[in-house]
Amino acid sequence: MLGEEALVPIGQPLRTSSAGALSHGSSSNLEILSHGDENTLDYRIKAADKTGSKPISLWHDVTLVHVDPATDRPTPYLNFVCEIPKFSRKKYEIATDEVGNFIKQDEKKGVLREFKKGDIFFNYGCLPRTWEDPTFVHPDAEGCRGDNDPVDVCEIGSRIVKTGEIRPVKVLGILCMIDEGEADWKVVAIDAEDKWAPFLNDIDDVAKQLPGTLDAIREWFRTYKIPDGKPPNVFGLDEKFMDKHYALEIIKECNHAWKDLITGEKERQLEECDVEVRGLVRKLSKSNLVDLSVVEDDEHPTF
Repeated sequence: MLGEEALVPIGQPLRTSSAGALSHGSSSNLEILSHGDENTLDYRIKAADKTGSKPISLWHDVTLVHVDPATDRPTPYLNFVCEIPKFSRKKYEIATDEVGNFIKQDEKKGVLREFKKGDIFFNYGCLPRTWEDPTFVHPDAEGCRGDNDPVDVCEIGSRIVKTGEIRPVKVLGILCMIDEGEADWKVVAIDAEDKWAPFLNDIDDVAKQLPGTLDAIREWFRTYKIPDGKPPNVFGLDEKFMDKHYALEIIKECNHAWKDLITGEKERQLEECDVEVRGLVRKLSKSNLVDLSVVEDDEHPTF
């Protein structure tokens, strides 16, 4: 049985070539910087190493499992990278197809995107070192393939987490959203230091302790594209939020898929995939992964 105690990060240098960046198990040695003018297409938010102000990838260079900076040992928590703070609506996201993977505001036809529905009511972001493989159809995902992005997270704690900030979170459950024919998993988590964290250990605890929260999350994702003229989103698994154990299994699969992506193993398996999927994977490979190589670590075995 998979439990959080079994989730251990890749804990040594991720990049061993000229890039020279190290894995980061927490935000303790990082600072968040911005480049360009806000509300423009060129605006980027990035994390950098405090010791040398070296930019890092919030997707590849941050460990999935949170590491205690005081002991350098894995904790029971995962790292959450915030893209969109609660009570805001600008659609920031990690630029997975750009070198460095800085955070940018999404755009469509040159126009910066916001949630027309209004402000989001939870912190929204992703789990580093995960990838929803567009060549893989999960048996519970209504026949839909992965959406080619890191796994999304809805963090339901009380603090407003800034864009680019990394926080340790407790995984509580997961929702299977189907977004325009793609599987788009939504992990529900809470900041490990939140006042509610001691009382929330699985998805049923959220329903009991914070009634209405899960329904509100589901309805947000069901309806947020309607103001754009699109139909409501739909969900797999009878629209149920699955429990912590199920969520960790999905995260584990997506962590393994990420490793296949960055080692080039996935690209070597593309012959049987359609042209569109081959293009998605190769675009990521060419823009991000030229200098990446994984070094396995005896002290910190992989996820």
